[in-house]
Amino acid sequence: MLAVFWSADFASCVLMLTLNWRTSTGLPLPSPSTNEDVFCTSLFKTLLTSITDLLKTEELCHSLITSNEVTVPSVKTVQSCTPTMTRNSSCMMPSDLSFSESDCRRNIMKDLAYYGAAIHSYLQSPLHMPEKEAPPLNSILRVIQTLRTSCSSTANRGTDSSEVEASGLWQGDSFTNRQKMCKMMRGFHVRTITINRAMGYISSGDHRK
Repeated sequence: MLAVFWSADFASCVLMLTLNWRTSTGLPLPSPSTNEDVFCTSLFKTLLTSITDLLKTEELCHSLITSNEVTVPSVKTVQSCTPTMTRNSSCMMPSDLSFSESDCRRNIMKDLAYYGAAIHSYLQSPLHMPEKEAPPLNSILRVIQTLRTSCSSTANRGTDSSEVEASGLWQGDSFTNRQKMCKMMRGFHVRTITINRAMGYISSGDHRK
């Protein structure tokens, strides 16, 4: 899974596409219909909140990232989890993609595997401020692990190439690694917004009509 660097404009484009799924119709996101749906939807929301809090923390990331770049592993989740692609002058993306719930869920789990491996390996590296970095990252990692074990319909949860790649990200000094981690977490934040919207769309059942 190759890392991709997004500019602020492209990240905004992705956000616009994901947020338009149901806001364009004026409909609220549906309530999950099963206990498992409730549990998993709550966990995905917790994940988003935890990442948001991390990025807002002054000592960790808030004052550290000076550019508008975000780092994401791939765009497959955006492509497979967006039911209707929007085309305009700034967001030229294919408009004829069909929605597959199984593909969407599979790519979500691949993303969680990648970010989980990256965070785990980061925590094993020499940290710039371990007493401040470790607690929030460990909390995020626990949510990821629970999502992967409790909310995945994929039978094979073995290690894939993206997890191996993620485990080798931190080759610099502790300060450089923290800068890289914060850019990665900004990308994870954008991706988690996409995931939350996708899960809302799946819960709505619109793709089955």
